[in-house]
Amino acid sequence: MEHGTLHPMATGHIPDYVVAADGSDYLFTFMVFFTVGLILLIGIGYFTLHAIPEKMAHESNHSQFQIVGILALLALFTHNNLFWVIAVVVAGFRFPDYLSPMESIAQSLARLAGFKPSESDFATEPVKETPTAVAADPAPKQEG
Repeated sequence: MEHGTLHPMATGHIPDYVVAADGSDYLFTFMVFFTVGLILLIGIGYFTLHAIPEKMAHESNHSQFQIVGILALLALFTHNNLFWVIAVVVAGFRFPDYLSPMESIAQSLARLAGFKPSESDFATEPVKETPTAVAADPAPKQEG
């Protein structure tokens, strides 16, 4: 052999990522594991992101928890981000409590009107009248 020609079996200059003679491909094996791991991490991140509104609503014991859950599921299955944004807004916004003041007003008015409010609903029972509350008939009836 001449000086400067390579021997057909000389593999010292070939990089490690090239397929070896036995068929093992280290770069391909690494890329398979890397790609599967990356897909799993992206999936975990995606599902965690979609669960944020439900976690927000659950932690604050939100009254619209079911609406937030439905909106988050709609966003997940339709890939419509508007549903997710609405779910975050609903989960982050606490609606004012209008029912408690209205119940208090109704109970106060019922007491003022002489009715005794019931615990379960506002069905009222007349309160017994005191003897001083009986009024006389102002004008006698005339027959004629």
